[in-house]
Amino acid sequence: MPSVNLNNGVKMPILGYGTYDLSDTTKCVLDALSVGYRLIDTAQMYGNEGEVGEALRISKVPLQELFITTKLSQNMSYKETLKSINVALKKLKLEYIDLLLIHGAYSSSKQMYKAMEELYENGILRAIGISNFTTKKYVDFVKDVKITPMINQMETHVFFMQKELRAVMKDTRLEAWSPFANGKNGYFSNLVLDKIAKKHGKTIAQIGLRYLIQNGIIAIPKTSKKSRMIENIDIFDFSLDDEDLTKISHLDTNKSLFGWY
Repeated sequence: MPSVNLNNGVKMPILGYGTYDLSDTTKCVLDALSVGYRLIDTAQMYGNEGEVGEALRISKVPLQELFITTKLSQNMSYKETLKSINVALKKLKLEYIDLLLIHGAYSSSKQMYKAMEELYENGILRAIGISNFTTKKYVDFVKDVKITPMINQMETHVFFMQKELRAVMKDTRLEAWSPFANGKNGYFSNLVLDKIAKKHGKTIAQIGLRYLIQNGIIAIPKTSKKSRMIENIDIFDFSLDDEDLTKISHLDTNKSLFGWY
């Protein structure tokens, strides 16, 4: 699996597996690991950190091969953050977390991040970052932190490529949640994507993911079907050419399809 370097030198797989709203997380994560995924993304609000941890235990994939992300999903104090991270470690059955994110721009985000910085410096967290921080919120946030976030995880797909945000995040990598836009805006029947998919002998989903990674964006597609997991990871044997990239770039509306921003 190709990887990217975060701003602290830590390598992170450029494609991973998202675990939001799965009916059998343990089975799904085991399937994902079996077909080659090594980046697994979870969060406190998903309520499945324990199931992810169980899958990691059962799989016996060496921890040094894995990259596990979880997120703090509610507003909390500095001390509460330290306790919450400890709970996450126990649920995931890990001694360290590869990447911890603040799930949203909470009122106490800076206090939460201060606790994360401390555990990062102590080696408990290999990388730290944020999620759902828009351009203004990102700029305001980084003014007062000691360690620049390694990741900002945002809604990102061919219809919303976060150009403005990417322009200011020079040292923070963008990670895409909902890389297929949850099928909105006719994603899986888009004529531009379909034509390019047929040209390369690929699917629309594979074209959408390939477009993200060729733009240096980490993606974490979610599916409960093993066949789709295999499809989504099969994007490293071809490249989109300049003509493809230009045509897809014209699909960008620069607007959220979820109304979050």
